[in-house]
Amino acid sequence: MRAAGEFLESAGIYGKMYGTPRAWVQEQLRRGRLVILEIDVQGAVQVKARIPEAYALYILPPSEEELQRRLRSRRREDDATIGRRFAEAKSEIDHARASGVYDTFVVNRDLEATIEEAVGLVNAERARRRAARR
Repeated sequence: MRAAGEFLESAGIYGKMYGTPRAWVQEQLRRGRLVILEIDVQGAVQVKARIPEAYALYILPPSEEELQRRLRSRRREDDATIGRRFAEAKSEIDHARASGVYDTFVVNRDLEATIEEAVGLVNAERARRRAARR
């Protein structure tokens, strides 16, 4: 599918390949549906290149210390793996900030509040676009 250009975006993350089928997204958009992609910065750059009007939101940890605490609290990985994932996450955050593809950044201090904020931002953007079409 990647070689055939059938992905809207694709990336290798932590040794695994991921991608979003282009046709499925285009069909949902044609139907007027909201499409939410949970993708990394590589994918967001690709999506914005192909769909410049896409609304991109990046979820940030409150601090590096909290990011590290959250990685450790999962208790799924050894210290070396946590260290590598922490370094990769910091690099990804830097890339997100420098990429210019994100419309907004939301700090995840509290999951429920962050979800509410993200939903509110998306709804406000959808309302703005509907008003602009009128």
